[in-house]
Amino acid sequence: MKVIFSEELNQFKNSGQFSFKLFENLQDKCNAPSDQCGVYLIFKVELEMEELIYIGSCGQVKDGKLKIRKSGLGGIKDRLVNGYHPKFGKVKRKTAFPNQMKKENISELKFYWWVTYDSEKNELPTEVETKLRKKYFNVFNRLPDWHK
Repeated sequence: MKVIFSEELNQFKNSGQFSFKLFENLQDKCNAPSDQCGVYLIFKVELEMEELIYIGSCGQVKDGKLKIRKSGLGGIKDRLVNGYHPKFGKVKRKTAFPNQMKKENISELKFYWWVTYDSEKNELPTEVETKLRKKYFNVFNRLPDWHK
């Protein structure tokens, strides 16, 4: 799946990944930066196969400047751990994700993240996210399962 996004994502060298199992602590497992913004992909893992279920971003333009989350943990990490997921209401992701994993019988999620705006690259996260969503939709004629 990540292969269909290689053109868009390979340009970003500051990247990482981590996996999260149902009874682990998302805050402890998350290795995304707390002082930078970018995009992330969330996959459910079944029988060692990964299926993309969400495309997201962290960092918005306000007053002509890119704003990075400062509350809580900050950056991409704070978005993944404490942010609200649009499909699951006003529940922090560290709680919403395990709840949803139980409902859907998902034992493991895999997160991939890329910093899109730093001293090397200056791509706005929301614009990169939009490109990824459009490409996914064009290939599969739908959005990933955890999108509204």
